[in-house]
Amino acid sequence: MPPPAIPVPANATTVEVAVRWSDMDAYGHVNNVQYLRYLEEARVYAFHEWFGQERSLLEDGVLVARSEIDYLAPMTFSYEPALVTLWCSAISGASFDISYVVGQRGSDLTFAKAESTLVTYDLTAQRPRRIAEHERAAMESVAGEPLLLRSHKDRRAH
Repeated sequence: MPPPAIPVPANATTVEVAVRWSDMDAYGHVNNVQYLRYLEEARVYAFHEWFGQERSLLEDGVLVARSEIDYLAPMTFSYEPALVTLWCSAISGASFDISYVVGQRGSDLTFAKAESTLVTYDLTAQRPRRIAEHERAAMESVAGEPLLLRSHKDRRAH
């Protein structure tokens, strides 16, 4: 689980993601683009858990509309996996947000926190589609408060 400094809902899912030597940049830190890959991999495994083994939201169509990451500390290579903890932090008619906290087994540091907005998508019609009730129910079962990212200054004022 991520360090207690960042509140994480009890129903959040934590996925282990391998940190590869090739993920490092010239400074010996995990490259910023690799974090997006860590989030993606965690999402794939979490969706499989959240939406069941019969069908996944990924098979029905979902697109990433936005991703935002606050980098908090540099992650260096380790044989220990990154731990990506994620939950659904907002649900609307055809989109939803996922919040993430990135840590690492054996470390008390939080390396990043992030949020992605995803849109449910009809692959045949090539347009957004409404979130189905069974999908909404699955997302509500892993729902929690959104993270406050640096760009959310207006949210802090309320």
